[in-house]
Amino acid sequence: MKKKIALIYGGDSSEFEVSVKSGKHIALHIDREKYDVWEVLMKGQEWRVLACEDGSQLVGGHASYSLDKTFSYPIDKADFSFVIPSDLGIGGTRVHFDIALIMIHGTPGENGLLQAYFELIGMPFTTSPATVCALSFNKYACKCMLRDTGVKLAREIFLRRADNYNPFQIIAKLGLPLFVKPNNGGSSFGISKVKRAEELSQAIENAFKEDDAILIEEFIEGREMTNGVFENGVITANGDRFENKLDSNISSVSGAKSYNNLIDRELYRLPVTEIIPDNEFFDYEAKYLGASQEICPAAISEELSDRIIDLSHKIFHHLGCKGFVRIDYIVRGDEIFFLEVNSVPGMTEMSLVPQQIRAAGLTIKEFLNHLLSQSF
Repeated sequence: MKKKIALIYGGDSSEFEVSVKSGKHIALHIDREKYDVWEVLMKGQEWRVLACEDGSQLVGGHASYSLDKTFSYPIDKADFSFVIPSDLGIGGTRVHFDIALIMIHGTPGENGLLQAYFELIGMPFTTSPATVCALSFNKYACKCMLRDTGVKLAREIFLRRADNYNPFQIIAKLGLPLFVKPNNGGSSFGISKVKRAEELSQAIENAFKEDDAILIEEFIEGREMTNGVFENGVITANGDRFENKLDSNISSVSGAKSYNNLIDRELYRLPVTEIIPDNEFFDYEAKYLGASQEICPAAISEELSDRIIDLSHKIFHHLGCKGFVRIDYIVRGDEIFFLEVNSVPGMTEMSLVPQQIRAAGLTIKEFLNHLLSQSF
């Protein structure tokens, strides 16, 4: 019997539209011979399973993401199930999902809220645990977690909305230019590059529009790199190991989890991407509207590429990540500075991780089969 997948997108952040595009793209590539897929749109308190005009499943992710209740089914939040009404309108068939495939960027899918809910009701999901998502979403907390590991970090100042600050003291410590960004979040909303002292207060105000806490970081002159990491579930049943095409590219076993089968958690070495934004930095326009060059694999030495990938795997393990993530860096000479972890990376057709998957010689369907196999 096919496993039932809840493909979840939408959310409550500025990245709603990007999340929908990620979900629709993923819907095109899930193996329908293995999985029974239902698309779930979340927006505020509205959690609804989207359906075609006749009430049947969407196929291929082409339908509208309208909240029109005529062609959708409400999610029962007690257990994340839903009911398909009978033709007579009395009773119906209750559908229970086997796993949640989370494609929500921002809240509640990237900050751990949705994961905590699924942990409470006992439903498997494809991302890192709730605590890890919450940690990686909080840029300052994530840096604190990595501070004693040898990972290079930009100097920063952390502010909450009610804190008093002196712009000149900030500049004296961090210099100019510098970056001001919301502390929580994985998007480019509210981020400013400050070049002059008179710009700092406005940049801080803009960041506070997105979050109640902000991070002010020193500017590091260098090349922006990013690297995806995902777990490959290699299933062992009755003592027999089922090898697959990923094995030759695998590094560092990260433990195992037992259900009916044993699944060894191993990390796949995706290539590094260099991002060359047309603007001052990798802002919303560069990230989502094509205002950047994205070179994958990056035109760097094999030694530097290996160091970045090894560092991504080290951070993945240290933070306790699961599923797949994307980690961003600035490279200055031979120094690699950590920027942030994206626990639910964008998965539109042109997003960075899909580009890396294709450059590694995989299809998105193959990637999803391995992602889903290690999540049950």
